[in-house]
Amino acid sequence: MGIMTEINKLSILIPVYNEKDSLAELLKLVESVDFGLEKEIILIDDYSTDGTKELYKNFSYKILYHDMNMGKGASLRDGIKEASGDIIIIQDADLEYNPKDYVSLVELIKQDKADVVYGSRFADKRNSGKFLILSFLANKTLTFLTQILYKTNLTDMETCYKAFRAEIIKGIEIKSDRFDFEPEITAKVLKQRNIRFLELPITYNARTASEGKKINWKDGVQAILTLIKYRF
Repeated sequence: MGIMTEINKLSILIPVYNEKDSLAELLKLVESVDFGLEKEIILIDDYSTDGTKELYKNFSYKILYHDMNMGKGASLRDGIKEASGDIIIIQDADLEYNPKDYVSLVELIKQDKADVVYGSRFADKRNSGKFLILSFLANKTLTFLTQILYKTNLTDMETCYKAFRAEIIKGIEIKSDRFDFEPEITAKVLKQRNIRFLELPITYNARTASEGKKINWKDGVQAILTLIKYRF
């Protein structure tokens, strides 16, 4: 696409649902990263009930609230509307991903080498053995299906780490409310052949359901249906 717009500001969208044990630490990590850009951090609270909201009085970030639990997709849809940065990135509120890994993804967009950049957990050999087996198989299956349906060499469709030129993500209508945001946005990006898409390796440390992992097998089935739906 090669949209030559000046890059000055980065919007970091953080959907939050019951993350009182990890949110403060995660925000410290995000704050510590120097992207060489002005940073805008937007928290979208998806009706947390575990005490997470009590933490917000300690922060000065923009915070959006849902009055009922709506899902990650709905949270990101709201966050995208509010974002004022030239680049928009997505950061989960847990500690599975390292915010420092985002620097190289953002840099590709700053240098006008890409319009959308994904961080691939499977492209980094340091992550070997860090996946839960069922999660590993589900991610590999969904990525393989994406490769077949969209004729792409993408290696990690379900990754959280996604960086977008703001005009790209704001120009895509997001309909998914829950975790099917990932396959929907990926499908809609890949179908626009004029969008320059790249992947880079990132590190990863999986957490279990007992540690707050929320995605389950039903979300996997929905992801398959979503990939097929937006292909045809």
